[in-house]
Amino acid sequence: MTGPPLQRWVGGALIGAGLIGLVTGLVAILNLHLPPRGLLILYLLAVVPVAIWWGAGPAALISAASVITFVLLIAPPQSEGTSVVAFAVFVATALVVAGLAAGLRRSVRRSQELAAEQSALRRVATLAAEGVPATELFVAVTREVGELCGADLTRLGRYEDGGTVIRVAAWTRMPARLPIGGRVPVEETRVARDVLRAGAPVRVSGTDATNGAGGPLARELGIRSSIGCPVVAGGRLWGVVVVSSRNPRAFPPETEERILHFTELLATAVTNAEASAALLRNADEQAALRRVATLAARGGADPGPVFRSVADQVGGLLGADCTSVLRFESDRTATYLAAHGWRDTRRRGPGARWRPETPSVIEQVQRTGRSARLDYASLGEQPPSLDGEDVTSTVASPIVVESRLWGSIGVASRTGPLPPDTEDRLVAFTEIVATAIANTESRAQLAASRARVIAAGDATRRRLERDLHDGAQQRLVSLALELRNVQAEVPDELSGLSAGLGRLAADVTAVLDELRELSRGIHPAILSEGGLGPALRTLARRSPVAVELTLRLDHRYADAVEVAAYYVAAEALTNTVKHANATHAELAVEEYDGELRLLVVDDGVGGAVPTGGTGLTGLYDRVEALGGTILVSSPGGGGTRIEVALPLRAG
Repeated sequence: MTGPPLQRWVGGALIGAGLIGLVTGLVAILNLHLPPRGLLILYLLAVVPVAIWWGAGPAALISAASVITFVLLIAPPQSEGTSVVAFAVFVATALVVAGLAAGLRRSVRRSQELAAEQSALRRVATLAAEGVPATELFVAVTREVGELCGADLTRLGRYEDGGTVIRVAAWTRMPARLPIGGRVPVEETRVARDVLRAGAPVRVSGTDATNGAGGPLARELGIRSSIGCPVVAGGRLWGVVVVSSRNPRAFPPETEERILHFTELLATAVTNAEASAALLRNADEQAALRRVATLAARGGADPGPVFRSVADQVGGLLGADCTSVLRFESDRTATYLAAHGWRDTRRRGPGARWRPETPSVIEQVQRTGRSARLDYASLGEQPPSLDGEDVTSTVASPIVVESRLWGSIGVASRTGPLPPDTEDRLVAFTEIVATAIANTESRAQLAASRARVIAAGDATRRRLERDLHDGAQQRLVSLALELRNVQAEVPDELSGLSAGLGRLAADVTAVLDELRELSRGIHPAILSEGGLGPALRTLARRSPVAVELTLRLDHRYADAVEVAAYYVAAEALTNTVKHANATHAELAVEEYDGELRLLVVDDGVGGAVPTGGTGLTGLYDRVEALGGTILVSSPGGGGTRIEVALPLRAG
């Protein structure tokens, strides 16, 4: 029987006295028919129950009382030795029975404890197998451990980088507010600190149990002793389970072992959860990278959509509150290309420039060309550019384009340190951005090169046309006139000479006409002198196929635009005449939404393809060199439709 010693002795004495009275009555009745010597043994009926329930001490007292009662009331012994022997037998019996009863009670209690422990472990294991949220599993573990160990307060903490521990779950038998999620330095929490240092269970008692960050709550609840056990997950010290009691008596010796059973199960659940979270995170990261990479692969002259997508994807993927993509300028300033999550959108809008201060991760990246991290909570200061943002942690990684530091991607958190792998995870995005920038620059350089080549060709044709017009054509005109003049001065009797000079003048005139036609093919003079409208009217008028011309042009345009539009129209009409067997064509040109739109349609046989030798390949090169678009639709038997859009530039 458990309980205070005095209560045990008093209870055993009272019950024993009652049993002695009953046995004495029974012995008195039997003494009428049996000899008294053998009846003394019946007093074991009073001694044995007391030995079973109240222990050997009270049973010895009842043994003495039984012998005395028998001697005084039933049959005085013939010698004192008989009484002593009887007392010794009673005490020995009491000791044996009390020992057996205590052992049986311990076995029963241990069996009950093991059953309760197995039930608790089974409940926790079931929750872990069902994949419940981590917070629910943590709460269940703290409750089961606390109830199983007879604790008054149970807490579960997770160790974090930077020497802090965060409380993730708590349970208590008493009504009390248990704050969850708070971070405290490990050095300020006695049990968590000792477990972290030892890597093994620790016990504290007295004032040590109420010292540290958890002291106010422990003192409020009257905690007298605590046990902390480590949670080792994936080979690393993940956290600590702390059980506390208000009872001045220490926890049983096997308490640590019982808690460790739960920490092993908890560690397995944490490892599985972290593995699942890592798989999910990797899947999310790969999906985000795929979306950004797909956007980058589409190309285009403007990489802005890639920058905006990176800013959006990185923030959600890394759990950051703010993100930014910046370009470094030659004057050591940085230009925002995209930003997400910042409160001051004016300061960080696309195109906004600023000079990175010290301390800041952008300044460190700009200076070193390597990833940088700053935790302003520990620094105690932050640059003026972060005023009002409540940022506690920032990380930035460089964007390197073809071996030169081009810019950076940065992330910031308002709720605590960013994960330790943030820098490595940012690298994948910086590589995609660098590829997109390199591709954009290469396309821009290629387009500029193509435009320069075409412009050089146009300038050469224009110079040739001018040289022919101002040189060879003028000399041929003069030669024809001189021949006519000489012919006019030849005497009539030299009719043969006159006829020869006339034929020579006619040949010169024919050569002049052919040269003029060749000159128009090289570069129509009317395009340079009168502009696109008059040139297209002349082109339509000279076409062998009837052309319906529609012009909505208000002014002159850049030479490159007018030349490209003219040659598209000229090549399309030439193809119509040579290959389409068409009877009618439409040519429409207009300015619309910052572009020069050109449309050529015929009613021919169709079937035109860019590689079919129709000259369309050259048109594609000319239009795309100016950043324009060309669309050719030419189904067999359905005619040909060519649509061109050229971006306008000041001319």
